[in-house]
Amino acid sequence: MPLRCMTCEFRLKTKFIYTGIRVKDLDKSVDFYSRLLAMKMVERSEIPAAGGVVVSLESEAGGFQLELNYYHESSRFNTKYASGEELDHLAFQVEDMDAFLAQAKNAGHPVVAEIKTEKSRWAYIEDPNGIWIEIVS
Repeated sequence: MPLRCMTCEFRLKTKFIYTGIRVKDLDKSVDFYSRLLAMKMVERSEIPAAGGVVVSLESEAGGFQLELNYYHESSRFNTKYASGEELDHLAFQVEDMDAFLAQAKNAGHPVVAEIKTEKSRWAYIEDPNGIWIEIVS
């Protein structure tokens, strides 16, 4: 039986921009990806709304990024770390976040978390496997 295109009904353009993984030790992880894989740090930020720290790395300027996410003990995202659950989220950029989120909700994928700061807004939906998909505009 051929696979049916599940995304064909979506008409809004998306761009896959990075993969975020959850790490147990941020400094050791940054050292690993920087020294062994020669990735360069693009940004390091405290994200108070999520209760954690984010480090973005890339292997070439302007290339696909790896985001390391570390959540403090007080964060609602700091759950027991189990091997195999390292993938934190995949991130997609959209032109119109509200329109995309409405389309996703109509397709059975409502927002499971949303974070707003003075400068940014990002929302998360889940894929059919429970993997969080970050939506940014």
